[in-house]
Amino acid sequence: MEGTVQRDDLNKALETLKNGGLILYPTDTIWGIGCDATNAEAVEKVFALKGRNPQKSLIVLLHNDNQLASYVNDIPEVAYDLIEYTETPLTIVYSKAKNLAPNVIAADGSIGIRIVRHPFCEQLLQRFRKPIVSTSANISGDVSPAYFDEISEQVKAGMDYIVEYGRQGNRNNKSSTVMKLDPSGKFEFLRK
Repeated sequence: MEGTVQRDDLNKALETLKNGGLILYPTDTIWGIGCDATNAEAVEKVFALKGRNPQKSLIVLLHNDNQLASYVNDIPEVAYDLIEYTETPLTIVYSKAKNLAPNVIAADGSIGIRIVRHPFCEQLLQRFRKPIVSTSANISGDVSPAYFDEISEQVKAGMDYIVEYGRQGNRNNKSSTVMKLDPSGKFEFLRK
């Protein structure tokens, strides 16, 4: 049991996102580095902190599939079924992203989006009303930390706010399944 989301914790994370800062936060998979996915300067901070190649795209989180049409041009009908019936975290890569920071979108115009099911993330996303970047809380090339205690001091030092919720979590944390979904409905798994 991770406990209840504290209003103060949520408010601090929200304020940090609104101000273009970086947060370290628990998700429905592993701990993530997050920022406003519509703010190019904030996204640049994520790439700089991780030492990540800007050509590699990032995943963004939404709390509801009703928001998809705001950030993706062509949504195959099957996407809604996949989201509804998946039992494990699923990131879907869609073609033709829109209304996001240009540097969060892949060179081919695609974007990976996960509809998150997690107490803290859902409340944060509902209140923020914009997508949030979610990338593993590590320096590029290092192992992705499954638990808060495994996150490096270097990553923690680069944060504007570190969420309190979920630090004691002991779930079986692993990255999401990633599926590329073509506008025609054709798909392929990029990560299982």
